[in-house]
Amino acid sequence: MAEGASGRNGGFADPSLTHGVFNGMRHFPSQFEELEKLGMENYAGFIADIERLGIDAGVEENGSLSVATRAHEVEGLQEYRSILEDLGESVTYFDEKAVRAELNSPTYLAGAWHHSGGVVDPARLAWGLLDAIVRLGVRVYEQTPVSKLERSGVDLVLHTPSGRIRAKKAIFATNAFRSPVRRMRAATIPVWDYALTSEPLSPAQRAAIGWARRQGVGDSGNQFHYYRLTVDDRILWGGYDAIYHFGGRTDPAMQQRAASFEGLSLRFFDTFPQLEGLRFSHGWGGPIATTTRFCMDAGTAHRGRVSWAIGYTGLGLVASRFGGRVALDLLDDPKAPHLALGLVRKRPFPWPPEPLRSIGIGLTQRGLARADQNQGRRGIWLRIIDRAGLGFDS
Repeated sequence: MAEGASGRNGGFADPSLTHGVFNGMRHFPSQFEELEKLGMENYAGFIADIERLGIDAGVEENGSLSVATRAHEVEGLQEYRSILEDLGESVTYFDEKAVRAELNSPTYLAGAWHHSGGVVDPARLAWGLLDAIVRLGVRVYEQTPVSKLERSGVDLVLHTPSGRIRAKKAIFATNAFRSPVRRMRAATIPVWDYALTSEPLSPAQRAAIGWARRQGVGDSGNQFHYYRLTVDDRILWGGYDAIYHFGGRTDPAMQQRAASFEGLSLRFFDTFPQLEGLRFSHGWGGPIATTTRFCMDAGTAHRGRVSWAIGYTGLGLVASRFGGRVALDLLDDPKAPHLALGLVRKRPFPWPPEPLRSIGIGLTQRGLARADQNQGRRGIWLRIIDRAGLGFDS
């Protein structure tokens, strides 16, 4: 079921390696243009791999539409357009009338359509990749958790419920889930994200909202929604909540959360009141691995025999391809040029232990919610963590 391998998210194929341009400029100002170029190259390779391997992943290269729903967000969209255009990328800016002609919501004040990227069916992608690597001779053992890792001479020994595995090198892609590698554990936390999927839209409902170019959409708030059309014209609608459970719990029972589904439904019909009466057929949730800078953490352990690349904060569908390359090169080609990037070389600030972790996350969530309702003005706590170089801006 592609559990933990992009099988539950919105399927946004975003070229960014840094969780967007503003986050990239904040954390890697001197290397931002290089990272954007690498991101576009990685995206092109991602699409080429899908085609080369014959994976039916429902690719729609329609770009992404960012929308402003509050007055203070309009200026941010104009800046976003300017940054991308300075990088030579194609962007269409929409004023209030134009964006509502593109996708009809009374909440929209402006929009920016970045023509790069698109959407895919993430579960089909995961299944297709599994089929492709099996055809290439890779052995895959599902439902086989690694509970312990240790060194034994020149080998690594990985303990599982079914026995022990010996290896010379290992890559851990645990992302939101607990890793047996101690150095990885403070790099990410699991933040729970929830989504709904509607019944298929009728022709009249499609006509009422437009959306002829089928872009993936995200609004510009700190507490934001993402949404897209599926191949059978359902609307997948997710985001807003970012639920952290004390101790970083990832119990399967948390995949259903009535309060989040109710809130998503209410805000959906605020956005598209003309769809009143549309029903939701599916609802689910899952943990997203986030770092304190909102983008990838990579590193090595056990004297360079173990590597990892984790923590994409919900935009890992494409960026994890680059992360995989980084993890491989950390083991086999440590002089590869991209390993000198700050994104790879400099690890994010670690999350503090409990209870400080939960306290800090709670303060940040409340601060971001207040900023959304206060013309984007960031309060004392947000200004403190901004000065500390943390990434809570999205």
